[in-house]
Amino acid sequence: MEGFLYLYISNYFQLNIQSLYQKFLASSGICTDTRTIETNCLFFALKGETFNGNTFARKAIEKGAIYAIVDDPEYLEGERTILVKDALKTLQELATYHRDALQLPIISLTGSNGKTTTKELIHAVLSKKYNCMATKGNLNNHIGVPLTLLSMDARTEIGIVEMGANHLGEIATLCEIAKPNFGYITNFGKAHLEGFGSEENIVLGKTELYRFLKAHEGKIFVNGQDPKQISQTENMDRIIFNDIKSVDSTPIELDDASDTVQVIANGVPIRSQLIGSYNFSNIAAAIAIGHYFEVPKEAIKNAIESYRPKMNRSQLIEKGKFKIILDAYNANPSSMKLALDNFLQMKGHKKAILLGDMFELGAYTEKEHQAIVDFLERNFTGLAFLLGTHFSKTNVTSSHVKLFETKNALQEFLENHPLEADLLLIKGSRGMALEQCLDFL
Repeated sequence: MEGFLYLYISNYFQLNIQSLYQKFLASSGICTDTRTIETNCLFFALKGETFNGNTFARKAIEKGAIYAIVDDPEYLEGERTILVKDALKTLQELATYHRDALQLPIISLTGSNGKTTTKELIHAVLSKKYNCMATKGNLNNHIGVPLTLLSMDARTEIGIVEMGANHLGEIATLCEIAKPNFGYITNFGKAHLEGFGSEENIVLGKTELYRFLKAHEGKIFVNGQDPKQISQTENMDRIIFNDIKSVDSTPIELDDASDTVQVIANGVPIRSQLIGSYNFSNIAAAIAIGHYFEVPKEAIKNAIESYRPKMNRSQLIEKGKFKIILDAYNANPSSMKLALDNFLQMKGHKKAILLGDMFELGAYTEKEHQAIVDFLERNFTGLAFLLGTHFSKTNVTSSHVKLFETKNALQEFLENHPLEADLLLIKGSRGMALEQCLDFL
């Protein structure tokens, strides 16, 4: 009986997606958390490893939701609960239906490093000319992408959708939901090795975006200075920027990265508030996409120069005698190496480094953490503090590289050995919460 009920409801829903869509249009938006319920919203009862959203359906309605979408008949109560076979799948289908109804251009981007910063820069640039909606924060997964699409409305002129993945097939799925017209991949790096299994699979997974765009006559933005991107997009409809060999390419040059990054774009100097030469390609992509969508040069310059990094991403912080580069939002072997290379090139300071564990590396964990230690021992003579379970298991032969398993142990050491440096790099995976170390520096 239960199977029959689900089959009937599923078929009924498939025939009446328009009905659910009309309810969405009449609502105040989508909610998946009763702690943030808005009056007249549609509540979707999603499930996770440690929660079942169906159990909150009644509470959502009591707090103001106009309807609750559930996928367990036990929680079907009256006309304000709607039973579907799978609440998450329904959310995704509703998002795609909405995306089709709006018929607006969607720019999707993914990559191992820098995608959120690049997304925010693109949004800042395009917003100078268009009503532009973009992924909030890093809501870039199978739930975040539908929520991003459903946050757009008839006033939206361009949508920007960030896509994240840690397994093969995920980008392809997100593309089927968002149906992008344009795409950009920031780079291929050693991120989520545990899920992808190899660097080759990372490339294969990220380029699912390319293959979708090729199959659906979309356009691809490509950094002309990235040979991997050039080779992966041969025979595709691509817009190459920063290619010194092409007269058609948008000319963008790195002018200076000794402090914040300055570029020269179409002869116009642009001084960003971003730290690190590794942010050059992120800035260049935003400029090139702005140029393609005919945002005026001065507006592009203003957007880039006004953008301030946030959420612990390459933030420059001054605390007492310290100038601190706080890059504690995330880390993987590729982004760690880029940050260290840039930090070592900075001149005129006495430097120290605080690094935290890198997560989701699976079988590569020991090798990649040891590689960072070896790099520091070869290339850095200042104090380097390595924090976390993984780093604490590495082999260290130099006295200037110090290992700590916990923040308390690091704090105790610094209380007895105050830092003499004036420039400090802090970088680690989000789970390490290294920004907490600012309290005892």
